[in-house]
Amino acid sequence: MRWAGRILALLAFSAASTFAAAQAWPVKPLRLVIPFAPGGGADIAGRLLAQEMSESLKQSVIVENRTGAGGTIAPDNVAKSPADGYSVVLAHVGGISIAPHLFKNLPYDPVKDLAPVTLVVNALSVLVVNPALPVHNVAELVAYAKANPDKLSFGSAGTGTDTHLAAELFKSMTGTQMVHVPYKGGAPALLDLMAGRVQLSFASVATTINAIQGEKLRALAMTGSKRFELLPNLPTIAEAGVPGYEINNWYGLFVPAGTPADVIRRLNAEAIKAMQKPGVRAKLIAAGLEPSWNTPEQFGSYIKAENTKWGKIVRDSGAKAD
Repeated sequence: MRWAGRILALLAFSAASTFAAAQAWPVKPLRLVIPFAPGGGADIAGRLLAQEMSESLKQSVIVENRTGAGGTIAPDNVAKSPADGYSVVLAHVGGISIAPHLFKNLPYDPVKDLAPVTLVVNALSVLVVNPALPVHNVAELVAYAKANPDKLSFGSAGTGTDTHLAAELFKSMTGTQMVHVPYKGGAPALLDLMAGRVQLSFASVATTINAIQGEKLRALAMTGSKRFELLPNLPTIAEAGVPGYEINNWYGLFVPAGTPADVIRRLNAEAIKAMQKPGVRAKLIAAGLEPSWNTPEQFGSYIKAENTKWGKIVRDSGAKAD
């Protein structure tokens, strides 16, 4: 009985220490790891979030850009970090829901090694065509593609990227045949699209908005679940005649699995508070990023559904990591 008492006392002390540590958090700077280079949508969202959370947490949130391998280096780095709440990653759909189906030997398990905190933004995407192509809406594009199988080519940011797989899903759901032309990034794909070397692309609003407004590209539809407020007359692909089509290129916060629940809840609350600020929202919308948020549990359920959806898209497309 004496030993049992000591064990219970030790367990109580350990629980109290864990609780006290969570209550005291944060006592040092945090690092927010971004999977892509400075200047892009992920970097814009991450730096805005870091600035706001630094002020509210009274601790610096230091941004680290760890790029490469289709956005998988950043989540891998955080997955292997101490589960103490001081390492956070703004991971995207590619590194969480696409990569497990694309890479044969992914060095981390997005579900087992990372804990979801909250959705942060949807990097809005749009179906655009070269203005010389004689189509002005989705129905006309589908009709033209069916009448000219494999005559149309679409550019993407690379094999297995969301820009590639968005087109593969479109092909599958519309019964069309088009040729994939992969590039080393979205920028060269759009340059060739504007030059007429490829005819269409599924690209981010952030990289296409100026070309759309300058009539160098023709926008046919948004790829996500709703319209974009800066292009209110542009329907979604689902509205335009492909029911059920929906591709959201989302970014969300994750911490290493095993991070205390109290810390995750605090991170969730602080991130949501930042996203709800009018100034933050305005800057994100201007960059083609739609602020979004949810609870850790809701985010976990969303990821599960996304993993199932993207797994089927990858398998159907036959895409493999380079």
